[in-house]
Amino acid sequence: MQNRAMREYATRRGWRIVLQVKEIGSGASQRERRELLLEAARRREIDVVLVWRLDRWGRSVTDLLATLQELEHLGVGFVSLTEALDLTTPAGRAMAGLLAVFAEFEREILRERVRAGLAHARQNGQRLGRPLTAALQADQVQKLYRTGVTKAEIARRLQMGRTSVRRILKERTER
Repeated sequence: MQNRAMREYATRRGWRIVLQVKEIGSGASQRERRELLLEAARRREIDVVLVWRLDRWGRSVTDLLATLQELEHLGVGFVSLTEALDLTTPAGRAMAGLLAVFAEFEREILRERVRAGLAHARQNGQRLGRPLTAALQADQVQKLYRTGVTKAEIARRLQMGRTSVRRILKERTER
């Protein structure tokens, strides 16, 4: 949906799409695909960066402002489709700063809520994390190993990973 809307917008504006970046992983600190786009801007291969939303470009106010300033210095325009921001104007740049502050505030509130929810779950005795699937079969692993069955065969028979089998056997021998 986002790509189609941005393609239609670019077509209406008469722009030619040179590079399309799709970043996977919402909280990524190293955003390699975005860095490719910035490199293209530095080589003067693009004139405008078009994003779906402002928060898709920057994850923090510092990051957002630094990259927007770099794009401005390079003479590359920046347009956020859903916020109807055109950062080639002073009013657009001011609004982008305000939106960035609120976007970061929203992420911080969400992060605090998640942390509070996890703490509450721990206080109520809930176990967090992945379920203990392999550990439930530890006795069977031990029994099969004592009878001379190989680790790989134990993993096949119990339908579990070989690494889990090795870990269980190592934990049992260390006790």
